[in-house]
Amino acid sequence: MELEVSLIKAVRAGLEELADPRKAPQMQAYMKSAMPFLGVPKPRRAALLKSLPRVDDPDEWLDAVRTLWREATYREERYVALALSGDRRFQSAGLLPWFDEMIVTGAWWDYVDEIASKLVGPLLRSAPGVVRPHVLRWSADADRWRRRTSIICQLGAKGATDVELLAACVDANVDDPDFFLRKGIGWALREYAKTDPGWVRAFVEARPGLSPLSRREALKHL
Repeated sequence: MELEVSLIKAVRAGLEELADPRKAPQMQAYMKSAMPFLGVPKPRRAALLKSLPRVDDPDEWLDAVRTLWREATYREERYVALALSGDRRFQSAGLLPWFDEMIVTGAWWDYVDEIASKLVGPLLRSAPGVVRPHVLRWSADADRWRRRTSIICQLGAKGATDVELLAACVDANVDDPDFFLRKGIGWALREYAKTDPGWVRAFVEARPGLSPLSRREALKHL
């Protein structure tokens, strides 16, 4: 518990020390965020992460991460919580409910894209029997950020991509007019085209209902 509190205090104090009030409004406006920024850019957050106290107990670690996320006053606190959530020592399918909470409560692309590709994707590849059914359910969920996660969580998987799952998640959303879903479909297909351009080309040709945006993004480099 003592280390957990120490980590939380170190994050908050470190961000306050690095804050730049001149940058904060610009960052908030760019992200269209209701939550204010401190004005701490990513390189400085990365340096702060390296200086934080080490927490070895998985329960204390998760409690600290959740506290930072749930009690965040500034967006950078959530960025740090998200980065800490990817600690490789603690990754397991048991974290999926926590990742899901961040997806739903974060509800914006800067959080969700990171969670999808850096947290959910690796879990999918390491524990497909547990994670795959969740991803498939998310593809048809009422929450658009769960659906976007299902579509883009395999970014960077290359030859390890579960193409049946990718196809199912795209097909579940192919008619949705939402920009973030259409962009996500195009992004996921464009990235997989680097591994199997023939599969992507055939997939797109077989789906005339794909939006122009999705189609254009998917075939961008083909």
